[in-house]
Amino acid sequence: MKTIVSVFLYIVMCGVQIYSVSAQELKLNAKAAVIMDAESGKVLYGKSKDQKMPNASTTKILTCLYILEHCDIDQMAKVSKNASMQPKVRLGVREGESYKVKDLLYGLMLESYNDCAVVLAEYAAGSVEKFEKRVNQMAAKLGASNTHFVTPNGLDGTDKDGRHETTAQDLAKIMARCIKNQQFLEITQAKQHTFTDGSGKRTFTCNNHNALLSTMQGAISGKTGYTSKAGYCYVGAIKQKNMTMTVSVLASGWPPHKTYKWNDVRKLVQYVTDNYEKREIIADTNNVKEINVNNGLKQKVPLRTGNPKATFLIKKTDQIKIESILPSSMNAPVKKGQKVGEIRYLVNGKSQKNIPIYANQDVKQKDYWYYFEKIIQRFTLTL
Repeated sequence: MKTIVSVFLYIVMCGVQIYSVSAQELKLNAKAAVIMDAESGKVLYGKSKDQKMPNASTTKILTCLYILEHCDIDQMAKVSKNASMQPKVRLGVREGESYKVKDLLYGLMLESYNDCAVVLAEYAAGSVEKFEKRVNQMAAKLGASNTHFVTPNGLDGTDKDGRHETTAQDLAKIMARCIKNQQFLEITQAKQHTFTDGSGKRTFTCNNHNALLSTMQGAISGKTGYTSKAGYCYVGAIKQKNMTMTVSVLASGWPPHKTYKWNDVRKLVQYVTDNYEKREIIADTNNVKEINVNNGLKQKVPLRTGNPKATFLIKKTDQIKIESILPSSMNAPVKKGQKVGEIRYLVNGKSQKNIPIYANQDVKQKDYWYYFEKIIQRFTLTL
């Protein structure tokens, strides 16, 4: 029977005054929004987070990530007639021209050029349709199960499986994966990029239009978007107070309210920094030293634990409790490395992380030969 044999730490945040508004009172212009811990995927605030909606050019973060992870960005991509006919906003590529893939990615992410997206999709998969099939598979692997993309640039579209759409939560998940790619960060953080076509006859300069990079502390990446159906959209990543967050807002106003999305992002980030913190907890394992062994050649076995350090992103008012779960004794034989219990980290009574406790030594069982030897020893002593 397992019992709780010791309680190591109990933290109650006393005397903490929080003046920020609650999640229910947070007023946003966006019809859907999420701010998420990029490391754990924990949603820190959500509004209609699972509602499927068009998302415009925020789509391009997944197009970019796919190209970076599956293609040689130093190769040249040729422009098709289809790519050259894409609507604004566009670079103005011409059929038959060629461009370095890396340069097209800058055009995609800094200026949001629709024709760059199609050139990249056709380069990677041969056609937009084949590319989107691969991209949707990638989204599913990232846990974005409510995402269905039809176009590589985010322009509204439909196919046999439905319309082009995602959710605020899915978009934040995708961005969390994007910021793990150093090349993605280099591209989306660049202020400007100048390049030429393959012939060297045409020169282009792209400028970064992500206003948060220069106006918000800790902004590390992002992508804007707009169509008449999607409204103003944004997905990005921010690092503040030792927390890395991904944020997405969908349908955050329509013209002329272009700045609504920036206001929404600031409110979301402020909410998290006001109400959450990263707390590092180290369990005191001094009481987890040994355990009794039944019918063993040794009466006790020494114990060891995994790393007792744990970091949690929690609300400032959350209560943390740490307890060790061990049986009062265990039966021989015992193998070194055998799991015998665990240390549990509970937040508001719910288990968040478990650290295993292992036997640190072999203990053999008392068998027939053990008792036979004892009998011989006693017999010898009586002679």
